[in-house]
Amino acid sequence: MVLLMERIPLIDPAPGSERNMHCIAATKDVCGEGAVWHPEESAIYWTDINRRLLHRYQLSNSDVATWQFDQPVTAVVLTEDPEQLLIVLGGSVIFWNTKSYRSSAPIFQLSSWPVTRCNDARVGPDGALWFGTMQNNVRSDGSEIAITQNLGELLCLDVSGRTQVWQTGIGIANTVVWSTSGDRLFFGDTLRNCIYVSAFDISLSSISQPVTFTQGFSRGLPDGSAMDSQGYLWNCRYGGGCIVRFAPDGSVAEVIETPVKNPTTCAFGGLDLKTLYITSAIAPDTQEGEIGGALFEMQVDVAGLPSNRFRL
Repeated sequence: MVLLMERIPLIDPAPGSERNMHCIAATKDVCGEGAVWHPEESAIYWTDINRRLLHRYQLSNSDVATWQFDQPVTAVVLTEDPEQLLIVLGGSVIFWNTKSYRSSAPIFQLSSWPVTRCNDARVGPDGALWFGTMQNNVRSDGSEIAITQNLGELLCLDVSGRTQVWQTGIGIANTVVWSTSGDRLFFGDTLRNCIYVSAFDISLSSISQPVTFTQGFSRGLPDGSAMDSQGYLWNCRYGGGCIVRFAPDGSVAEVIETPVKNPTTCAFGGLDLKTLYITSAIAPDTQEGEIGGALFEMQVDVAGLPSNRFRL
C-alpha cells in the first residue's frame, strides 16, 4: 500500500455555477466515488475506482492524503469504531485502520471477481453493508472495458460475513440510500436510467419487491446519491452535468448545475451536515482542465442525514 501526502490548491468555482460549487481537491480522479463524511476526523473520504485509490481531505488544513490498494476501491463506509473504516474493493470487503493504515483480511470475497466487481455501497439502519455489483469495467492497468451484460446484483453483508442477494440482473448497481425513517431503501440501475424503492424491514434486514421511484430523467444517468433530513434524494447525474433533488414522491424539486460533466456521488458533511461534497469522473471529451475528476463542496440550506455505521 502506498501513502502519498500533498496539499492540493483550491480552484475558483466555475462561472455560472448555480450554487457556488467550489473545487476543493483537484485530484484528477478517473472515476471519483464512494464519498463519506467522518465526523470524528472532520474529514471526507472518497475513492478513485480506476487508479485503486483512497483519498482523505481534512478540513483543518486542506491536506489530501492518498493510499493505493491492489484492487479498485469502490466505496468507503464508517463503522462503530471511528478508527476502523470498511473499504469496498473490486473483489472483496476489508477493514482498514485510519491510524495504522493497516488492512484486515477480507470479511467478504466476491466469487465472480474479476468478471464482476463491487460498486456503490452504504450501511443501512440495520447496521449491515448494502452494496451493488456490476460487470467489471476496469482492467488491471485502470483502463475501461465496455459493459455488455446485466450481471449486477444488490447484496447485504453483516460482520459475520453472512451475505444475502436481493436483486439480480442489474446493469450498474448504484445509489444505496434510505428514507429519513429508515423504512424505505432506494437503489438505482444506471444503465436503465432508473432509481427503485423498496420497503425496508430493519429487524429482518430485508426488502420488499422494488417499484420505480423515478425513471428516464433526460440529463445523464443516475449515479450515487445522498438523502437529506427532509426526505429529498440528491442524485448525481453522470454525463448530465447536474445533481437532481428528487422529492419524496419522485418528482423533480430542483436541478443543480455542476461545473463538470460527470458528477458521480455526493455526501453530506461538515459540523452541521449542511455541506454537500461531490465527487466526479474525468470526461475526456470536454475541456474541463484541472477540475475534471475533482472533489467539490457546496453549502446547502437543509442538513443531510448522518451516516449509518457498520455494526461490529
